[in-house]
Amino acid sequence: MLTYAQRRAFATDGYLVLQDVVPQEIRAQVQDEYAVLLDGLCDGWVAEGRLPPDVPQQDFWRKLLTAYEAGCDWFQPMDISLPGDEISPDTPMHFGPAIFDMVTCSAVLDVVEALIGPEITSNPIQHVRIKPPRPALQSDEVRAHVTQTDWHQDRGVGLAEADHTDMVTVWIAMTAATEENGCLQVMPSAAAAMLPHCPKTQTAIADGFIDPAQALPLPVRAGGVVLLHPLTPHASLPNGTDAFRWSFDLRYNVTGQPTGRAHFPAFVARSAAQPETALTDWRRWRQMWEDARAELAGRAHIPIHRWQSDAPFCA
Repeated sequence: MLTYAQRRAFATDGYLVLQDVVPQEIRAQVQDEYAVLLDGLCDGWVAEGRLPPDVPQQDFWRKLLTAYEAGCDWFQPMDISLPGDEISPDTPMHFGPAIFDMVTCSAVLDVVEALIGPEITSNPIQHVRIKPPRPALQSDEVRAHVTQTDWHQDRGVGLAEADHTDMVTVWIAMTAATEENGCLQVMPSAAAAMLPHCPKTQTAIADGFIDPAQALPLPVRAGGVVLLHPLTPHASLPNGTDAFRWSFDLRYNVTGQPTGRAHFPAFVARSAAQPETALTDWRRWRQMWEDARAELAGRAHIPIHRWQSDAPFCA
């Protein structure tokens, strides 16, 4: 749980850095799960002739780099969400037991409970971020989960239905996040309201509403977390080192309140009032996403962003 001073700091500043939250055992299980996933992807790409036959002998990080440089997309197959663009019946995604254990980790939920209370829903706006070294980035790479993330508020990248939802983002460092490899940056003190956003390279705060020179970097060790209020402006830089940076950003909200992405599945992660409603089977979680994929693939695309390029602050 959090101390009174930590809760007050979060309420005042809009962010909080906590070291050593996610146990090493859980992180190791996640790493193992992703290693198996990547092995399967690489085997397929080797069979297709897209990767050289020696790739299966490489370590995890080298496989990631070799595949990325060859144009083999591991991001969506590794992501813990469906994409925001068109969805097909076979759009890849990943939901496994180790990831579920991390999302429902008691240490993480204890922190969340200290901020929003004991009725906790796992919000479906969640992603893996595996960022290659900047020199390896493709010249046309714009995905926020692979390269830099533009300045935004988390409330601004959900739909308006969730503008009054009690919510917190938990950004988990799988590897150490440093200024050199593009750790999160925030604007100290939570914004009092939603700032205008525009569809730039990514959905981003409109020009002139923040001063990036005032940004505060938030380095954190592997296993640590950064907690963000949904109105706190934040961003990250590209990874300037020669190694990958790996993180997850998870979101939680008070059960019964809108998630901001209602067409994606949420689940009760903890409940003091009705503990029997908390999901405990990762297979059910995976099935919920598979069911959502099947339904969404057969209907018109649902935009996940509300901002238009002809809005007054964007034109």
